[in-house]
Amino acid sequence: MIYIIAIVVSYLLGSVPMGLLLTRVMGKGDLRKVGSGNIGATNVMRVGGLRMAGLVWLLDMAKAIAAVFIGRYVSGDAFGAWCGFAAIVGHCYPVWLKFKGGKGISSLFGVLLAVSPMSFVVCAIEWLLVALTSGISSLGATIVFCLIPILGFAISFNVGFAFLAIGALCMWRHRENIKRLLNKTESKIEWKWKK
Repeated sequence: MIYIIAIVVSYLLGSVPMGLLLTRVMGKGDLRKVGSGNIGATNVMRVGGLRMAGLVWLLDMAKAIAAVFIGRYVSGDAFGAWCGFAAIVGHCYPVWLKFKGGKGISSLFGVLLAVSPMSFVVCAIEWLLVALTSGISSLGATIVFCLIPILGFAISFNVGFAFLAIGALCMWRHRENIKRLLNKTESKIEWKWKK
C-alpha cells in the first residue's frame, strides 16, 4: 500500500501546473490560449520572457525532485526513479487540466538531478550545446531522450528501465516536434529575457 501511495502522491505532485499558475499570478493570462498552448517553460518564455520561463523550469524540476525523494525514502534509488516517472506522467497528463499538460522535459531534468547528478550534467551540457548552436530546443531534447536509458542502465538495471520509460514518454510527447524536425519545419527558440 505504501508503494501505491508514493506513486499516487508523486503523480499528483507532478500534475501541479506550475507554468499555468505562475503566468496567471503574474498577470499574463491563460497560458493555454497563447503561443503553442502548452503549459511548459518554452511557452512561458513567449509570454513572460526568459526569467519567468527559468522560474517555471526550476519549479517543474522541484516537483520531480520531491517525487524522487519520496520514492527513495520508501524503497531506494530505483523506486525513486519510478516515482520520478510518475511525476512526469502527472506533468504531461495532469488530472486538474483534463489530462492536457506539458511535455515533460523540465521534470525529466529534475529526476536526473535527484537520481544521478552526473547524468544531469551530461544531459544538460548536451541539451545546451545543441539548443544554442542549432537554436532548436526539441533537437537537444530528443537526443536526451535517447541518451538517458543508456545512462540509467549504467547506474543499475532497475534505474535503466525507469529511465527508458521516461525517455519513451517524453519522446511520445514530442512526437509532433520530431515530425517537424524531420520535415525541417521546427521553429527555433526565441530568447527573450523579459516581456
